[in-house]
Amino acid sequence: MADVKSPTELGTGNIKKLLIAYSGPAIVAMMASSLYNIIDRIFIGQGVGAMAISGLAITFPLMNLAAAFGAMIGAGGATLVSIKMGQKDSESANKVLGNVLMLNLILGTAFMIFGLVFIDDILSIFGASENTLPYARDFMQIILLGNVVTHLYLGLNSIMRSSGYPRKAMYTTLLTVLVNLILAPIFIFGFGWGIRGAATATVFAQIVALIFVLVHFANKENFIHFKPGIYKLEKRIVSGILAIGMGPFVMHACSCLVVILINNALTRYGGDLAVGAYGIINGIVMLFVMLVLGLNQGMQPIAGYNFGAQQIDRVYEVLRLTIIYATVVMTIAFLLGELIPKQIAMLFTKDEELIRLSTNGMRIVVAAFPIVGFQMVVANFFQSIGKASRSVFLSATRQLIFLIPLLLILPGMFGTNGVWISMPVSDFLSTLIAVGLLYNEIKRKK
Repeated sequence: MADVKSPTELGTGNIKKLLIAYSGPAIVAMMASSLYNIIDRIFIGQGVGAMAISGLAITFPLMNLAAAFGAMIGAGGATLVSIKMGQKDSESANKVLGNVLMLNLILGTAFMIFGLVFIDDILSIFGASENTLPYARDFMQIILLGNVVTHLYLGLNSIMRSSGYPRKAMYTTLLTVLVNLILAPIFIFGFGWGIRGAATATVFAQIVALIFVLVHFANKENFIHFKPGIYKLEKRIVSGILAIGMGPFVMHACSCLVVILINNALTRYGGDLAVGAYGIINGIVMLFVMLVLGLNQGMQPIAGYNFGAQQIDRVYEVLRLTIIYATVVMTIAFLLGELIPKQIAMLFTKDEELIRLSTNGMRIVVAAFPIVGFQMVVANFFQSIGKASRSVFLSATRQLIFLIPLLLILPGMFGTNGVWISMPVSDFLSTLIAVGLLYNEIKRKK
């Protein structure tokens, strides 16, 4: 998992070794980050209570919305940097770095102000009840205060990874996890800050990581680095970042809308504890989703560089390997969710009703997971080669086109189970669309 010797190795090195070199660090970082989120929820569930888990679940849409803007800038900038490096255009690659920095500052600040001003109204729309609102508000006020830091850290870390330093990017994420794991129990239990302690630990950890990333880009010996003249926003670069990053933005924005519908439906048909069950299920599911996202992050610079260099055979080879690995990951998630869901739920809470709801929901939600990895990889593939419209479409199919209508129909027919059933059905349908689009792309290229 060492960093590649030169960015040009992306166009000449063994594809399998390159995918391991780039995705390995990303997977380790994603795994560590996801495990932290799970452990953090365990701290909250065991130290604050079952209702706090439900309150935390209410914050997911707002956090997804914040992540949507960060992902748009980070993923768009990272892909553009990879393509410019493949074209041997170092000047433009550096300008992309400067534009990513400025865009994250502007959007991160705007989102923070808007979120803090309307926080109670937003959380109520997202499904908060009088029981869960205090927990959700306490958590999100702290997270929003650190929103600019979060955007900068995630965006610049993506650029660092795609510019030839996947191992450093991994260390940065591991650093946030380590600081988080040290501070969270101290703030939650030692200082008695409860759910605010968990949020404060998260922000502190990201501040430390951001400093690490800024030091990296301040080094003039790096291929991509800070220097005068790169910070002026240029229409050509900004439009490229936004166009390519629109896929991840749509994915996160749709996730926000989906979670709002899920939370409201669960509150209506199952009560606050059903929302907490979704919080537990989502934490486990995201562990494996993040592993696939780590594979996608490894694929992105390889596919982007070789597409820019017009080495199409190498582009499809990295796609094939990524699909295989992603399918294995999601099949493991399927087996765990079907075989030991109760044991997983018991890690988070001692509340019998919450355990029962989580066990039932998890078995249904993971039903189509063996094919989900394919859909996720193909959507990211189109983003990696700069075909934003197809990436946006695939990102929207699962959630906007299929899942949202199902969430509006099935809960009225099957209650809480209708919420859970909506997810595997949409997974299956969106995968069929991904198969068709990929087939047409390969046929056209041949």
